[in-house]
Amino acid sequence: MTTDHLIPGGYTPFRKLTDKEKVLFKTVLDPLVGVDYEAVAVATQVVAGVNLKFFCNASVVKPDSPYYAAMITIFQPLPKQGDAHITGICKINC
Repeated sequence: MTTDHLIPGGYTPFRKLTDKEKVLFKTVLDPLVGVDYEAVAVATQVVAGVNLKFFCNASVVKPDSPYYAAMITIFQPLPKQGDAHITGICKINC
């Protein structure tokens, strides 16, 4: 991957999740109830830690519930500076 198109402080292009990112996503979202989220792609931004933007398929937990697109942002602080946490969940309306 070339970095010619990256903007300092900006997000990377969306890409497939690494195994480590899959574990982080699952760990942070496990306490949530009512909606199932499946991460499809991720973009990252290095700050004083890392912001991760997950593009997701989502559905309300009930029979025959339709899927919709959602974006979940998780902040992962530097080591020993706290736990990763959700900073935003947004339904994508077209």
